[in-house]
Amino acid sequence: MSKLIVFNKPFQVLSQFKDAEGRSTLAEFIKIKKVYAAGRLDYDSEGLMLLTDDGRLQSLISHPRHKLEKTYWVQVEGVANHSHCEALMAGVDLKDGPASAINCKTISCAPKVWRRDPPIRVRKTVADSWIELTINEGRNRQVRRMTAAVGLPTLRLIRAQIGNLRLGNLLPGELKVIHSDDAMQTFKKLLKGKP
Repeated sequence: MSKLIVFNKPFQVLSQFKDAEGRSTLAEFIKIKKVYAAGRLDYDSEGLMLLTDDGRLQSLISHPRHKLEKTYWVQVEGVANHSHCEALMAGVDLKDGPASAINCKTISCAPKVWRRDPPIRVRKTVADSWIELTINEGRNRQVRRMTAAVGLPTLRLIRAQIGNLRLGNLLPGELKVIHSDDAMQTFKKLLKGKP
């Protein structure tokens, strides 16, 4: 029976188990042996990560050809509006090629999330706002580069959902384990949004 770990990665934690530079890693939070990250989340990003002990499931989740959707809550500098979201869904040009969101919407009330330590930098003369953005790629710092391309630098980035798995009430550093008999069935449930 394989394991799928749903983990809320804290800010400034590497999405790996070792680091030669002494930075915080997954090893400080995940004591389950022989599990591996199914995809990555930047050091300065927070939120949902999946890990598994099943190599096939790891590949199914992380391989770009499967286009597994990932949803992010993004706090940006400036006031995001419908036009920004339309531009993100139409596509923006990045140095490594065009990128577009599958879905984007402004969030009128900030999502109920934990306090970040350290907090984001606040500028009294510049407003900030939140958007919810869904992509099905995972290029390096893609969401940050996309929001910057439409004039909304990212201040805070939280991955809220991968496929049908949501962050839910997990606090930073918390995890839950899902047991599965079949990697392909687990992956199909992730894709199709079945419970």
